[in-house]
Amino acid sequence: MNRLAGRFQGAKTLAMADGITRNLTFRTPQATADFAARLAPALCPGDTLLLEGPIGAGKTHFSRALIQARLRAANMMEDVPSPTFTLVQTYDDGKTEIWHSDLYRLTHPDEIEELGLTHAFAEAICLVEWPDRLADLTPENAALLTFLPGAEDDERRLSITYTDAKWSAKIDTASEAPDAG
Repeated sequence: MNRLAGRFQGAKTLAMADGITRNLTFRTPQATADFAARLAPALCPGDTLLLEGPIGAGKTHFSRALIQARLRAANMMEDVPSPTFTLVQTYDDGKTEIWHSDLYRLTHPDEIEELGLTHAFAEAICLVEWPDRLADLTPENAALLTFLPGAEDDERRLSITYTDAKWSAKIDTASEAPDAG
């Protein structure tokens, strides 16, 4: 099933057919990072988070916090740079690989295959920024996280949409905090 709102060229948002949507608001960047850290231990190989939103909305900040939480849990520390220029950064927390990709600069879906990302969808935890570039390669069981600026400068709104029921418990557990509403 193609979940793109439009074709690959010019597509701006993904649409999840018949999905469940959860809306959260984070008042500070730290609240966003805390949510990512609480979600991190619930993720398993084969889990994919599709991160969309305008530049500066918090996609990389969220990804960095999630990856660092997984690495900290394994007593590892590693710099987590943005994959804007490398396209993909991979990490190993001793349990699974984590792939963080930024597809902004891609011009054709065939480039996704060349990166090895479709293989990683089945075997790793994948965080994909600019997922509209995936076109028909979008994993069916992925969760779509849409980041938007909030009313205040540091506030972020997050909509999480998914069709696979496995995400409900993961999102519920990660949402249990006073600053996530």
